[in-house]
Amino acid sequence: MLRSPFFYFIILLFLFSCKEKKTISTNNESIRKEALTLRNKGIQNSEKQNFNTAFYEFNKSKILYETLKDSANIGYILIEMACIQQVNGDYYGSKETVTEALPYVKKNKQYIASINNRLGIADKELSLYNDAIFYYKEAVKGYTADPVGKQMALNNIAVVYIQQKKYDKAIALLESLLTKNLLQEKTLVSKKSLIIDNLGYAYFKKGMDEKGLHLMNEGLQIRQEIKDTYGSIESYLHLADYYAKKNLQKSDENALLAYNTATKLNSVDERLEALQILISNNHSAQDSRYVQKYFTLNDSIIKVRNNFKNKFAKIKYDAKKEKDENAKLRLEKAENLLALQKAKYLRIVFVIVFIFLVILIAILIRYFKNKNKAIEFKTSYNTETRIAKKIHDELANDVFHVIAFAESQPLSTESTKENLLQKLDDIYGRVRGISKENNRIDTGITFTKSIKEMLSTYNTRERNIMVTNLESINWENIDDVKKIAISRILQELMVNMKKHSKANLVVIKFDSDQKSILINYTDNGQGCEKANMVKNGLQNMESRIQAVKGTIDFDTEPDKGFRAKLTMPK
Repeated sequence: MLRSPFFYFIILLFLFSCKEKKTISTNNESIRKEALTLRNKGIQNSEKQNFNTAFYEFNKSKILYETLKDSANIGYILIEMACIQQVNGDYYGSKETVTEALPYVKKNKQYIASINNRLGIADKELSLYNDAIFYYKEAVKGYTADPVGKQMALNNIAVVYIQQKKYDKAIALLESLLTKNLLQEKTLVSKKSLIIDNLGYAYFKKGMDEKGLHLMNEGLQIRQEIKDTYGSIESYLHLADYYAKKNLQKSDENALLAYNTATKLNSVDERLEALQILISNNHSAQDSRYVQKYFTLNDSIIKVRNNFKNKFAKIKYDAKKEKDENAKLRLEKAENLLALQKAKYLRIVFVIVFIFLVILIAILIRYFKNKNKAIEFKTSYNTETRIAKKIHDELANDVFHVIAFAESQPLSTESTKENLLQKLDDIYGRVRGISKENNRIDTGITFTKSIKEMLSTYNTRERNIMVTNLESINWENIDDVKKIAISRILQELMVNMKKHSKANLVVIKFDSDQKSILINYTDNGQGCEKANMVKNGLQNMESRIQAVKGTIDFDTEPDKGFRAKLTMPK
């Protein structure tokens, strides 16, 4: 009974995997222990406020967990790194870090809620109040298994309402929180005092001074009883603000209490806030010391936080560089090993290439069969012809030449092995290129991300691709057929640029009005006479845009670059 080559390929893979399985398992366990040790050290140093060391250890641990594909630990560590950035005033950096964590925690509602809460804190500190409320509300939805976290997220929303002078909303929300039985537990007294103090402050800001003062005093009394020293700072600041227009002496007393307590706890932001109140209350020359203290402290914290931001960025950069270098070393090691075994595995490599090509062609055929009819009738023939020609011209001939080379050259020679490896690597790279160029387009919520990733593949050291206003368009309301058309047109523009333009700067600007989507493409390439423009790719673009009732205009001149203006109805 004859067996197919694929059958023998599977048998060989099984034998090799059995031999290497034990080694891989041992290596993974060693990596996991090291990653856990670094993570725990990061937690300890973060609690000790050794933030640089903690950030470095967390980042190293994350990289190790990435090799293990441990999503839960990667997500947790990124959240912890974002917390460190927020403590040190790097709010934009913290938003970037927690956003990086999102793909790793899709199934963990608690982590997603924590991420949304962190985004809310960052936007509140950046005075992006509407965005902050949005993220806090998302956090509330996620805290299904953490009622305390849910209560604190709601309290955060109320604090933002106070900042926005929406006092009625803040009061209604805080009063509803105080009715919850959860806050009656002894372990949550500090949380209760926080809500009471915020409620009193909201009443005061609304103009209900007597009720506000009573609640703020009650909150302070609870904090003093439970020795919540840090929480008492906020109470003192609220009372200082209350007395600022009623009794300057009492306002100064509370501001000084806040300042001295914050100084003991090394809480810089609260010290600055207390100094602001003292400066506002006192205008005499002898009190200029508060002004001097304020500017000295403010300058100091700006320098410290900028230093932290730079160090965090450097830690990430150095880690990425080290990761890339390690990857390069692993690749070189793998290539050396492959060179030693190439004669033995040559037939397997050819089978892999053949199977990959078959799968690629099958995927492409299925993709084109399921395309939208309006686009399929206009462009499928040209596209399939181009792919078939590319596979024939760029891959089939090269595979044939590699086979001929392997049969005619002595594989025992080191230089011959390296030459053969280089040829195979080149074929593999072009197969990946064809696959990326013709893969499925995601038209869902990650459409803009997929567009950016597609365009970024054309970024090189010599060429810069700039994309503006992509997120300004409400893509959720755009038909999938139009999204596909846009993605394919942009892809063909980039292929056209790469082949013919020799541009080092490409700008793609998105815009829209009530009826249309507008896309302007410009590059600074060599251009050409309009009569000499290569037609195949441009005709494909015109067919696609006409299929969705849009228009596309091309403009080019020698040495003046290439421009395309695309208009599509919503």
